[in-house]
Amino acid sequence: MSGDLTALRPLLLAAGLGLGVAAVSEPGAAPAGPAEAAAAASMPERRRREFLAGRRAARRALRAVGLDCGEIPRSGRLPVFPPGQAASISHSAGIAVAVACGPGRALPLGCDLELRPLPREAARLVLRTDEEPLLAAWSVTALFSAKESAWKALALAEGVLREVRASSCGDELRVSPRVDPARAVRVRVVPVGAGVFSYVAGQDATHA
Repeated sequence: MSGDLTALRPLLLAAGLGLGVAAVSEPGAAPAGPAEAAAAASMPERRRREFLAGRRAARRALRAVGLDCGEIPRSGRLPVFPPGQAASISHSAGIAVAVACGPGRALPLGCDLELRPLPREAARLVLRTDEEPLLAAWSVTALFSAKESAWKALALAEGVLREVRASSCGDELRVSPRVDPARAVRVRVVPVGAGVFSYVAGQDATHA
């Protein structure tokens, strides 16, 4: 599965993004510094391994765009990066993935990995009625993942995915807050095994 993701690196680099992948099962994995160690210490073992894998993935994504990053502490649930650096992290089924943009680039960052497909019945938790026609071309898993990526890139407060609206935009999806439809991002979704990986490919100020 990690190989399926690493094969996407040229696609991400073409979009100005670095990709990092890490498995929770990697031997010898350890916190990169005291702040990571302190954050991980209070976590259950499974969550601790996911947390540290996510940090490794983020460092690898940053290195892919020429940036070196040490430990990545957190504030609340959010990672804290050095000035001029940023990455988006996701986990699924023992795999962590991250995307980062290069120095001097101001791309909206958001990614999501879903290796366990969602049933069609989950659509009611993800979509509103005006989005249901999307199911003719997109799986529930793809739409869920795209909305998750957009939510991160748009830096929205906690809420439900039905508060953002997805629409088709060629081979991508356009996702925007329902309360502010002009504030939108384009999301690309690619298959990974039985699941999907999505990432924000850029901003889209046009109205759907």
